[in-house]
Amino acid sequence: MIAAAPATVTPTGVVVAPPNLDREQWLAVRRTGIGGSEVAAVLGMSKYTSAHEVYLDKRGELPLDRPMNPELAEAAFWGLAHEPTIARVFSERSGLAVVEGPGTLAHVEHRWMLANVDRYVLDDAQPSSLLEIKTRSAFQLDEWLLGVPDGPALQTLWYLAVTGYSHAHVAALLGGNRLLIHRVERDEALVEHLVALVGEFWQGVLDGTPPPVDGSEATEDLLGHLYKVKADAVTVADPAEVGPLLDRRRELKAREARTADELREVDNRLKAVAGEAEVVKTQGAVAFTWKQNGPLVTKRFAAAHPDLAQQYTHRVDVLDTKRLAAEHPDEFRAHRARRLVVPKESAA
Repeated sequence: MIAAAPATVTPTGVVVAPPNLDREQWLAVRRTGIGGSEVAAVLGMSKYTSAHEVYLDKRGELPLDRPMNPELAEAAFWGLAHEPTIARVFSERSGLAVVEGPGTLAHVEHRWMLANVDRYVLDDAQPSSLLEIKTRSAFQLDEWLLGVPDGPALQTLWYLAVTGYSHAHVAALLGGNRLLIHRVERDEALVEHLVALVGEFWQGVLDGTPPPVDGSEATEDLLGHLYKVKADAVTVADPAEVGPLLDRRRELKAREARTADELREVDNRLKAVAGEAEVVKTQGAVAFTWKQNGPLVTKRFAAAHPDLAQQYTHRVDVLDTKRLAAEHPDEFRAHRARRLVVPKESAA
């Protein structure tokens, strides 16, 4: 007997998990596909997560419930806390009714395409589109005034791909006191392109083919704590792989040094033009400033005013790393950062 196909709750979305799972269960469901919040990372457009980390997570090679970046955890907490209020105010201001969804959705044909929609927007008491809710810093206001920024736009587009809806609404609370509402229309060509790109990544997850290691800070942070280091262990690497990387690194370091020297020369020439002035103008407009508003040069101040320096010197609490290393060497070593050191070439 052939099992009946699951009923869709949106044009192309089916429920694959109920809404009130505990965190571990929800994280396990997330590993069965790609969710909207991961799309930017898959495409290399996330500041906090890299495609490599998403790959390792989906492969089960990272702890399921690993600690979140404290900054992100705090932001996520307040985002979740504000979500009901933002949904209510969106409804009041737009005149559109909203409801919570039935849980995690997947695309009816591509079950690896997942979505956890914040709210569904009703038309004649039936869901007709979706609402994505964001809480952001006031410093991002200018960006949001122009429309939905790339990361949230990709997430919203992904939800349209999963659900099959023709449009979505995005409500963003900026700085805790400014609500901006944007409507995002479905772009079929862009949806197809996005699904193809993310689908290629997902196939790599299934095949065990990782994405290339990129130059993002997120990847740097991941590699810094990914491995449990074995003291003095040696890896014998393929020179065909390592050699070109070391050559490229030497080239970039040399270029970096040349650029730093050239930049310092330009800055010094500009400072010479300024002389005693803090503001330099050309053709009636400010060209640059060289103001005395930087950090205090403490050594110079202490030499010139030792009594004042003594008066305003106070003790600060710092971690006694030498004592920690002596009394708890294993714990100390486990939390030391790793440094990449390339030996200097011997002179010919």
